[in-house]
Amino acid sequence: MESTKAENPEELLTNFLNYLAVEKGLALNTLVSYRFDLRDFFSYCLKKELDLTTQINRQTVQAYLLKLHRKNLTPATISRHLAAIRSFYRFLLNEEYVSVDPTDSLESPHLVQHLPQVLTFREVETLLSQPSLAKPAGLRDKAMLELLYATGMRVTELISLELEHLDLEHGFVLALGKGSRERIIPLGSVAARYVSLYLTQGRSKLLKNKRTKILFVNQRGTQLTRQGFWKIIKKYARLAGIKKEIAPHTIRHSFATHLLENGADLRSVQELLGHVDITTTQIYTHLTDVRLREVYNQTHPRA
Repeated sequence: MESTKAENPEELLTNFLNYLAVEKGLALNTLVSYRFDLRDFFSYCLKKELDLTTQINRQTVQAYLLKLHRKNLTPATISRHLAAIRSFYRFLLNEEYVSVDPTDSLESPHLVQHLPQVLTFREVETLLSQPSLAKPAGLRDKAMLELLYATGMRVTELISLELEHLDLEHGFVLALGKGSRERIIPLGSVAARYVSLYLTQGRSKLLKNKRTKILFVNQRGTQLTRQGFWKIIKKYARLAGIKKEIAPHTIRHSFATHLLENGADLRSVQELLGHVDITTTQIYTHLTDVRLREVYNQTHPRA
């Protein structure tokens, strides 16, 4: 029987992206990134007059990665391109479009691991004490910061929270992570108290008679944006006198590091953060190793 499988690059790409969306549940921005990277690779192969299913081998992919390197792209960016190509050809292999995976055994470019900036527990306490509870926006900001540090949620997860995602009575919050994956995170009593305070005394004043399911709203009564949150945390970091470079995920990084420093196991931290792969979580063990070295150097008489 004659095969009806697609052979042209755009059909292959469409089939692959549909697979990622439906079977893997990947987010739209991830799919856009895959499409961009693979089209660049397709363009390279087209200029070489190479068929994607019959003429691509290990040397082809290596030559393409070398081309990216000569364009002075970072190792992280080159690794992202390779990851897209590798995932694409594994899909083609599983669907029998190809008989050999040209990326098999290819290693990613060496990545310099940049450890995320974290705050000390004292710095976190100072940061969280900055919002004024006398104003609706201050009540909101206090609730957001406490909730973020209590759960380690991503900023996108925080600003996307809806009222029904909260269970203040039992101390849980439902986070919608990457790829629409759900996870239930315990919520400490302190965070629950300030979220409750925001709900009873601040949220309705910000809404100004508008209606929305979104938990955290801006002064116009609409959903807070990542940029809006970014401005808020930068403001409070400045008021707290924190000199470290603050990023949107700084509190998330601090949450994970403080848990590990206080004896939490890596697997539990992985689940709380919503990491699919534990190797992503392992970066925080490097942070605690650095902290242990600092403590050792400061306290051991023969350090």
